[in-house]
Amino acid sequence: MTYHPKSDFLNVMIERGFLADCTDYQGLDDALIDGVVPGYIGYDATAASLHVGHLLNIMMLRWFQKTGGKPITLMGGGTTKVGDPSFRSDERPLLGPDQIDANIAGMQQVFAKYLSYGEGAGDALMLNNAEWLDGLNYLEFLRDIGRHFSVNRMLSFESVKSRLDREQSLSFLEFNYMILQAYDFLELNRRYGCLLQMGGSDQWGNIVNGIDLTRRVLDHEIYGLTTPLLTTSDGRKMGKSQGGAIWLNADMLSSYEFWQFWRNTTDADVGRFLKLYSELPVEECDRLGALGGSEINEAKKILANEVTALLHGAEAAAAAEATAREVFEKGGMGDDLPTLELSPAELSEGISIVQLIVRTGLAKSGKEAKRLITDNGARLDDAPLTDAGLMLDAAALTSPIKLSAGKKRHALVKLAD
Repeated sequence: MTYHPKSDFLNVMIERGFLADCTDYQGLDDALIDGVVPGYIGYDATAASLHVGHLLNIMMLRWFQKTGGKPITLMGGGTTKVGDPSFRSDERPLLGPDQIDANIAGMQQVFAKYLSYGEGAGDALMLNNAEWLDGLNYLEFLRDIGRHFSVNRMLSFESVKSRLDREQSLSFLEFNYMILQAYDFLELNRRYGCLLQMGGSDQWGNIVNGIDLTRRVLDHEIYGLTTPLLTTSDGRKMGKSQGGAIWLNADMLSSYEFWQFWRNTTDADVGRFLKLYSELPVEECDRLGALGGSEINEAKKILANEVTALLHGAEAAAAAEATAREVFEKGGMGDDLPTLELSPAELSEGISIVQLIVRTGLAKSGKEAKRLITDNGARLDDAPLTDAGLMLDAAALTSPIKLSAGKKRHALVKLAD
């Protein structure tokens, strides 16, 4: 990257590792210097919570606001009804309006932690594309918007091409998605003066479509900026763990489990993740990331505390660290561990240890739980667990028990009050 920007936002993006590509560095840089630039990222409401995979772009919106931009979080109340086919091998299950509204409500809780919403020039806006998509007249839309799209060009985009190359079906419904996303950018520009769309690099084709459409229909100059698709140093997709997605809503994943996810970061990723997911100065991120031996573990705790404090608050981060210290360093129970509560009725005929390992989320299946025990990876109250046929009854749970999978994942099982 040889461009040297004058604007604070682009400087932060480059310095901290957020920037993959931009449609016009000079044009965007000039616009950012001229005044308050509204810029948006779209989020389809496919789940009740955002997950760690979304956090990179949420942090980008936060920096955008901190450096003088006006962030727009666009909820896909309309586009979720169609489903984004980008780089997917199959069609998304279609959701009903009530489920979409409930998902949007869940996702909005997270944005409020990172962005300041309000009526001021630099305050963030929360919008829903159902506002302009739900009332579209199909024939008018085809005539006014559809005529600007070349099917040949749409077929050449990597997100579509990869699906067709694998000879996987792409429905006409999904094929319309990129037209609707382009139309979102046009409408945001028309209604709110939005000049910038941001997103992951898999959205490049959709972003360019919106820029072209806005230029053709309104003759306005607008811009696109993408972040890299992030993988961990060992090649895994960011945000995925053995237990599934790392959700950002506390009711779907406890602050302790969230903290623990960051504490378990691979050594090689610590410096990079501090730059992307915390607000510590770049020099400090580099210094912490370069630590070796046991010192890197202290850097991982700083990473976990910084990221958890932004999402769940400083108190929750401190409590998570205290729990971790009790569990790992003192062999204690820890109040914040994921907890499975069992009723006396569930224990009337006893319950197998394999079933408990699955129900606490330490393994995805009975087969995986048995393999964990066979490979000496399971512990019961810090003692090796060797009997996959072990049955527990209510008497065994007069006090809570701690189950462990490996050294880093733990859960409590106790009788319901």
